[in-house]
Amino acid sequence: MTGAETTSGLAVLRPGQRLRGLVPGQTVTVIAVEVMDPTLVEVFYREESGASGGRMVTEADAADLEPVGDLESAPAFDGDPDEFRLAAEALRIKYAALYDPMVAVNSSDVDPLPHQIRAVYEELLPRLPLRFLLADDPGAGKTIMAGLYIKELILRSDCERAIVVAPGGLVEQWREELATKFDLRFEVFNRQMIDDAHGRNVFADHNRLIARMDQISRNEDLMEQLSEVNWDVAVVDEAHRMSAHYSSWAGEVSETKRFKLGRLLSETAHNLLLMTATPHAGKEEDFQLFMSLLDRDRFEGQYRQGVHRTDTKGLMRRMVKEDLLTFEGKPLFPERRAYTVAYELSPAERELYDLVTEYVRTEMGRAECISQAGDRKRGNNVGFALTVLQRRLASSPEAILRSLERRQRRLEDRLRELTRIQEMANPAEEEQTAAWLDEQLPSLSIHDYEDMDLETTDSERLQFETKVEKVVDRATAARTIPELRTEITTLEDLIRIAYKVRRLDDDKKWVQLRTILDEQLLAGDGTGAARKIIIFTEHRDTLDYLDQRISAQFGRSDAVVRIHGGTSREERMAAREKFTHNPDTVVLLATDAAGEGLNLQRAHLMVNYDLPWNPNRIEQRFGRIHRIGQREVCHLWNMVAKDTREGDVFTRLLSKIEQMSVAYNGNLFNVLGDDDAFQERSLRDLLIEAIRYGDRPEVKARLDRIIDAGVRDGLDEMLAEKALHPEMFSALDLDEVRARMEKARERRLQPGYIAAFFLSAFERLGGQVRKREKGRYEITRVPTRVIDIARRLNRWAPVADQYERITFELHLTHPEGQPPATLIAPGQPLLHAVIEATIEDLGSALRHGTVLVDRRSQQAEVPALMYTVEQRITNSAPGTDTVSHHFDYPILEPDGTVTVSAAPPYLDYDAPQPGEAAAIASILNDEWVKGNHEKTVRANSYRSGMQPRMEEIRARLEIEVARTGKQVRERLLAEINHWDREYNRLEDLERAGTIGRVRAETAHAKARQLEKRLERRLHELALHTKLVAVPGVIRSAALIVPSRLIAAESGQEAQAGTRATEEVERRAVEAVLAAERAIGRNPVEMPRNNPGYDIRSTDDEGRIHYIEVKGRIEGADTFAITTNEVTFAQTQGERHRLALVQVSPDGPEHDELRYVTDAFAHLEPSTTTRSYNEEWRDYWNRGGPPR
Repeated sequence: MTGAETTSGLAVLRPGQRLRGLVPGQTVTVIAVEVMDPTLVEVFYREESGASGGRMVTEADAADLEPVGDLESAPAFDGDPDEFRLAAEALRIKYAALYDPMVAVNSSDVDPLPHQIRAVYEELLPRLPLRFLLADDPGAGKTIMAGLYIKELILRSDCERAIVVAPGGLVEQWREELATKFDLRFEVFNRQMIDDAHGRNVFADHNRLIARMDQISRNEDLMEQLSEVNWDVAVVDEAHRMSAHYSSWAGEVSETKRFKLGRLLSETAHNLLLMTATPHAGKEEDFQLFMSLLDRDRFEGQYRQGVHRTDTKGLMRRMVKEDLLTFEGKPLFPERRAYTVAYELSPAERELYDLVTEYVRTEMGRAECISQAGDRKRGNNVGFALTVLQRRLASSPEAILRSLERRQRRLEDRLRELTRIQEMANPAEEEQTAAWLDEQLPSLSIHDYEDMDLETTDSERLQFETKVEKVVDRATAARTIPELRTEITTLEDLIRIAYKVRRLDDDKKWVQLRTILDEQLLAGDGTGAARKIIIFTEHRDTLDYLDQRISAQFGRSDAVVRIHGGTSREERMAAREKFTHNPDTVVLLATDAAGEGLNLQRAHLMVNYDLPWNPNRIEQRFGRIHRIGQREVCHLWNMVAKDTREGDVFTRLLSKIEQMSVAYNGNLFNVLGDDDAFQERSLRDLLIEAIRYGDRPEVKARLDRIIDAGVRDGLDEMLAEKALHPEMFSALDLDEVRARMEKARERRLQPGYIAAFFLSAFERLGGQVRKREKGRYEITRVPTRVIDIARRLNRWAPVADQYERITFELHLTHPEGQPPATLIAPGQPLLHAVIEATIEDLGSALRHGTVLVDRRSQQAEVPALMYTVEQRITNSAPGTDTVSHHFDYPILEPDGTVTVSAAPPYLDYDAPQPGEAAAIASILNDEWVKGNHEKTVRANSYRSGMQPRMEEIRARLEIEVARTGKQVRERLLAEINHWDREYNRLEDLERAGTIGRVRAETAHAKARQLEKRLERRLHELALHTKLVAVPGVIRSAALIVPSRLIAAESGQEAQAGTRATEEVERRAVEAVLAAERAIGRNPVEMPRNNPGYDIRSTDDEGRIHYIEVKGRIEGADTFAITTNEVTFAQTQGERHRLALVQVSPDGPEHDELRYVTDAFAHLEPSTTTRSYNEEWRDYWNRGGPPR
């Protein structure tokens, strides 16, 4: 006690004392007592949960405090054994992530691949707080990695608030994938939420959100509200859109609104994960600016070659498709092949092409004059309409015919309106009406057409398509009635030629497609399996035309499904399902609307009937089939008309790409999609120039040179990126990933332990559940109390009052021909509510402790005390992260020996039987049993568990912190030196009378500001390695009594039988070890009393098999198996073996051995403390030779 002396009631308070009455319903430990004056003290204490607190205590308060002695504070061991086990399992499953190191994998509807496991468990989770860029190639499954990461954090109690920011076209896909694959309920941010907030911060009301990138970034009010809240996790998809660049003077950054959103999230999110397949667009200074979203200090200032050298290790990972492997070591992505199908137009098609192109060229010239005269909107609209017409000309005879007809009708409407006004003899009004008609049109440019991207939602896409049709049909350069009549006459002539092409039915492009369909689909591949193809077009008229022709070719309408901009998300999903699962549906006709957010790897054939004017889209389309799950070689046919102006550009581009590099094909398309990929111009610009001037030889030659240089430079950019940042391209150590997964397998809780707990706990709470198909159950009633608890825990994840089917096994959620089942797994709301209700009801059994009996053949000679100790390690950094959190299960013997188990030993022990009560009461009276051993147990847990973990974590953190610190120091010192030099230079100029845009004092202030930043950051980094061991918390205690000791207390003797049993079991184990070695596995015998199994055996591929050994002494008809041995077997499935050994009296060479797989599949999961007595013969007859 510190400070002045106190009066007698307060004088008894001292550190280390245990008190009742300080905190209602709890016994707390006093940490310190601070005397304020003789009648008042401040008491600091630690609660049973490990939380610390403090309060003022007066003389009057002290009268209510009751010191608790060691004997009093020792557990009474009077809890019900069944309730103890149920509560202990509820606690273990509530904190499942502390026990099962890959609980998110085992409780999600995903089958992760090596690179995904490595990303989540080696790159993301160990980094606290996280600042990381996941930049694997398209199709690598970044959504799955993000989902696993978020779910792990939630199950580790490290994530209450999470936000996913994605382009608008992907938000529904994110919502669906998080819900269906991970059972994570996220809301899509919408206008209604803003209205419902009634002036409150809309983001504060919603803990799990998916938001559209542009909806937030373009709204200042939403950005301000977002800045006022914090997130545990923020994930940004397609993060490369958050770009910025340096302006030409003074090194100032020009930030896009999306970049500002990224900066805001980096400041308000504790963990930030950025995801993109295209992190580096070729400009190192822009890339480093983008990386500053993750670490401003490591990427401070404008990149200067030769001055800055900052690697990205620890901040990003990039794996290209060629490096991604399956667990078997095979390439994850199959080969991809692309072909250019160059076809010649028929004479009639040639005539139509030349005449329409001449019309487009002429009108484009007039549009340009309109723009130059000052009417940019009208000039742009006319240019846009003509470009779309030219693209439809290249698409199909049907598309150009329908477009010309619609345009003619709309221009005739315009002519009638202008003629009506002219007849009223008002020339001024005629001109005003023409201007008014143009004003009614939306403003569009060809850039808008190409920039319809992932940010666009279905409804916005439909609205845009409506706008496009309006402009294409109505925008005209004609200002007078004679000009309008001339254009209409031209259109009538073109329509007549288009009808002629249709009548001749000589569509050469269709002929080429028909040949591909004949050879690839109708001819079959000899296996009988239906081959499927996706055909991409840019225009709805062409889609209708192809639907009709292909259906006729196949002789049935259900051969074709279609997806376009007007297809709703529900219809799109239905079309995908039909295309994937219906063997009769073999063709998917799609516009680029299908290229976004749909995975279509059921097909491995694709045709670009129309080539997009942005090379990015070629790769996006191919990525729909060339992705994870695709087992076939992927084939792509690009259709190009020979001797057409656009066709010549595409032919040159595709052939050049093929020549330069097959390996970089896909990546190169992405690079060539940039606006400045072709000598500061886009492919779209080259195509428009070719349409207007491609008949001039000098223009054609120049375009060829630009295309060649663009492809060559694009390839050079990619090679330079790899040379500049070799560390970002990660290799995959398959053996390491396999070993990690196998090690984690032993700690799985799903399905056996989850099922055993849930079924017992749910029925205890009054729930009604009945067994249906194998491994599947129906819940006919969920108690109201459970529903209320679920609503309290998470109002966005409601629990139903009935479930048609539930299951605990992932493969039984969607069996064919049966209703789908809800997976009951960690994180599922119903399970969460049952856990909380169980802990509320039975938590006292853990605090009181219980008595359990060890009835196994290998048991100790003396009683022991078993504890559950919760251990936590934090760092000292701002925000204080928990870097390790786990449960240990120490067992204390009377001689002071402590053995720590990572698995809960209580699972293998039994409840006392009524006849054992007297013997147990005698043991409970032992002075050692009645003593309080918490300090001994906590001290031992710290030394044997916590301390080694701290050293391991500190060693890893010190390496990471040293690397980051070195880079921060180098970068900020380079910038400090730069601004100091600038200060000296500017000061000299100012003395000479030259005042620049940047003043010397500004440069000086910047240097001093950076010095402070450097000092602050290095101090923060040092705190990350200063680890704190939070005092361990004892969660439960149990007295373990060997059954032999009870027998001895009761005056029984069974030593001879015991010795014989031990000999039989030894012989049985030796027989199994020999058999395992004989079949080429490496067996290891587990220590005595290992929970769950006896031998761990590893095969030559690194897979671990778990073997429970049972030896049969001659004359024994049954064998005992504990509930835990059954549950462990059900959890491990095909990796578990029950080894039965018939021990012969004639010696070991006559022993017989059989293995039983799925040994206990017929037993219902249970968390009761009873063991099973099983018939030996039943299992022996099911067994076979070791395998």
